[in-house]
Amino acid sequence: MRTNRTFTMIKPDGVANNYIGAILNDITAAGFKIIAMKYTQLSPSLAGKFYAIHAERPFYNDLVSFMSSGPIVAAILEKDNAVADFRTLIGATDPAKADAGTLRNKYAASMSENAVHGSDSNANAEIESAFYFTAFEQF
Repeated sequence: MRTNRTFTMIKPDGVANNYIGAILNDITAAGFKIIAMKYTQLSPSLAGKFYAIHAERPFYNDLVSFMSSGPIVAAILEKDNAVADFRTLIGATDPAKADAGTLRNKYAASMSENAVHGSDSNANAEIESAFYFTAFEQF
């Protein structure tokens, strides 16, 4: 299992607020290399499949609705200790509790519209990356 890659997604709120360039700049400035990237929009069905792990949670339907509400930017990032380092870079889910300078502190409006997704484990990074990208789309 790779420990030097992680998956991220700039969520619909980050895209709608024109933060794509700023977020990508912060990511690369933190030493991450972009291995794959695409601009796309999830259907409710695909958003539901991506977040299936949360299907039993009370926020699931709202999450699926939000994640299919507009375009997203999906990317695979590479760096030593990628998952842990990226989780530090994005900050707490609640932007009010996120450390200064983190992506969510800078670009998120709320817990539900928190601008950026980041894989929470090496295993999920591989699963999430494979959801969006074939091996031929990774450089």
